[in-house]
Amino acid sequence: MFRNVLQAVIPNAPNLKHVCLQTGLKHYVGPFELVGKIEPHDTPYTEDLPRLSATQFLLRFGRHFARGSGKERGIDLGCLYYSLGTESVWNAYSIASDADLIAEQEIWAAVDPNARNEAFNIHNGDLFKWKHLWKILAEQFGIEKYGLPESGKKVSLTELMKDKGAVWEKIVKDNQLLPNKLEEVGVWWFADFVLGAESIISCMNKSKEHGFLGFRNSKNSLLSWVDKLKAHKIVP
Repeated sequence: MFRNVLQAVIPNAPNLKHVCLQTGLKHYVGPFELVGKIEPHDTPYTEDLPRLSATQFLLRFGRHFARGSGKERGIDLGCLYYSLGTESVWNAYSIASDADLIAEQEIWAAVDPNARNEAFNIHNGDLFKWKHLWKILAEQFGIEKYGLPESGKKVSLTELMKDKGAVWEKIVKDNQLLPNKLEEVGVWWFADFVLGAESIISCMNKSKEHGFLGFRNSKNSLLSWVDKLKAHKIVP
């Protein structure tokens, strides 16, 4: 599909100079369906780490670009890697990637010659612990009791939310939210992955050394996006 897009766009876009491929942290940990089944790289993840055998499909995107007319046209390619649970994850350091920051880096990579034909990690640039961030999130929705289950067992949001559609419909109605379904509000399997993944931390040194100095305060970033969701009547 990626090859077909390039073959259609490049001959018809004479001013095209840059293609950005956003891959995510699967580059370092492997496909989601293989998490726990293959050995990921040791953290912190840097862009020069060898590719996992299970992520060879990501390399094919670059090869399709190189084999096509992209290189002949002088178009450069950039890659960005990106960005309730267990007690170990609850207390471990984590990273996040603000969507606006990702966009800023992609714009920088498109216009700065120092970024040409390079791969870069991207995250907010700070560290946080879920036990601290969860407190902030709970306060935004007036939740007083939160944290790890007393039983110590891992809670799956996918399982917890699978029969809560009617509950969400009532919340939407009572709070006059925009009509939406529960599965449109939360990607629960991905939340399970994030809240169950211990010490997935990438390094931002290469990006900074090449000239991108953007960052976000993860706490403020979370509050900002919650405020936007409330303002747009997505959540109460």
